[in-house]
Amino acid sequence: MAPSRGRDNGALTGTGGSGVAEKSALKADCAACFGLCCVALPFAKSADFAVDKEAGRPCRNLLADFRCGIHTELRERGFQGCTVFDCFGAGQKVSQETFAGRDWRQGPEVSGPMFRVFPVMRQLHELLWYLAEALEMPAAAPVHPEIREALDETDALTRGGPDEVAAVDVAAVREKVNVLLLRASEEVRGKVPGRKRNHRGADLIGARLRGADLRGANLRGAYLIAADLRKADLRAADLIGADLRDADLSGADLTGALFLTQAQADSARGDAATRLPGAIATPARWTSAPS
Repeated sequence: MAPSRGRDNGALTGTGGSGVAEKSALKADCAACFGLCCVALPFAKSADFAVDKEAGRPCRNLLADFRCGIHTELRERGFQGCTVFDCFGAGQKVSQETFAGRDWRQGPEVSGPMFRVFPVMRQLHELLWYLAEALEMPAAAPVHPEIREALDETDALTRGGPDEVAAVDVAAVREKVNVLLLRASEEVRGKVPGRKRNHRGADLIGARLRGADLRGANLRGAYLIAADLRKADLRAADLIGADLRDADLSGADLTGALFLTQAQADSARGDAATRLPGAIATPARWTSAPS
């Protein structure tokens, strides 16, 4: 199906709206996008990508209708990185709102600005996702007014013209938002009984954490690549920015895990016994039987 034209992907609800309603507008709708992640972004040949591709050059697998020609075989063909990428709805926003349905194939006057805007929009949408999730946390209620204000301000930045969006100082926005997200996290984790582990930014690559009690742990930015987290208790753990590639979450409990994204879950391994937050779908490739 070719992408639709001129559709509204759903604005954030503004002051008084619920985080759940807002997050629905931050999910990728590839049918409404002009394959921007397959064109605008670069990738280097590695375990995640079978070939090198420079920014602004269409992936060799991109079809004329902006669909992926090997979508069902991405992992087998060496494009694992594509299977775990999430634009948080930035693709359809740029395609259908910022550029009003004009696609990059119309010429450099469209493609150049579009490819500059997309990476910025993607980062802003990721921040909106985290802010919307923080609004869903009852325990973070003391921070909600400031979070709501930051969400509205960030959302407004995504609705400017191409030049305005491309000029946004994302680092400054992220710094301000991160302060609020950390406060929300502390409010929630502070209500978890017992001693909470602090592994913020820790190198836990391949760590043996099977059955570990990580309730309310700070795992922000932790490297958990290929870590053994089978049957670990990760309830209310802060996982923002944690690298979960090939981590084994079989039988693990991530109920209420903070700031876990679909891309993080998709990059990990798990099974039918793995418990995920409600907003995260069980990846189809996970095995059907627990380890």
